[in-house]
Amino acid sequence: MVDSSKDVNGGFPGDKKIAVVFVLGGPGSGKGTQCAKIVENFGFTHLSAGDLLRAEIKSGSENGSMISNMIKEGKIVPSEVTVELLQKAMLESGNNKFLIDGFPRNEENRATFENVTKIEPEFILFFNCPEEEMEQRLLSRNQGRDDDNIETIRKRFRVFVESSIPVVEYYDMKGKVRKVDALKPIDEVFEAVKAVFDPFYVKVE
Repeated sequence: MVDSSKDVNGGFPGDKKIAVVFVLGGPGSGKGTQCAKIVENFGFTHLSAGDLLRAEIKSGSENGSMISNMIKEGKIVPSEVTVELLQKAMLESGNNKFLIDGFPRNEENRATFENVTKIEPEFILFFNCPEEEMEQRLLSRNQGRDDDNIETIRKRFRVFVESSIPVVEYYDMKGKVRKVDALKPIDEVFEAVKAVFDPFYVKVE
């Protein structure tokens, strides 16, 4: 683990070791469901970069307006903005164990996070799921998300493969990727997830 006394511009208490796990997987791979179970069983704080960006937009802040305009124009939000939101949420949580979901989305995200926070992840939890299965799940879940139509779904897959897979490969070379077969039923997937987390963390009773 990393000595956090120098992390996040000295914002974390010096005696706390900060543990970060990046959670990656294609759209519809079941990341959100499994993150909720990890939080419940292992006492992590779950942070979603996408949720933080959406919350910032809703807040009506100057930062939120900038983010909203960039998304409308189809531009990628600068890594620094996303990392600052993650960092703020980490500090405000009071916890020292974090699941960061759907991030880093690309190599620039990854480099910015490590440079700004001085934290390297403990490991990457990667939900491996065939594209056909993810497509079926997204089409059938009908959560009222307007980005769950077939064309948009396929575009999201392409972006994931082009941008996020290089991040997985980078950490794989460092021996930090823990792959889980996300095709199985939810409880079986969580059994595999638990096996990954058991050596690292004491369960919350």
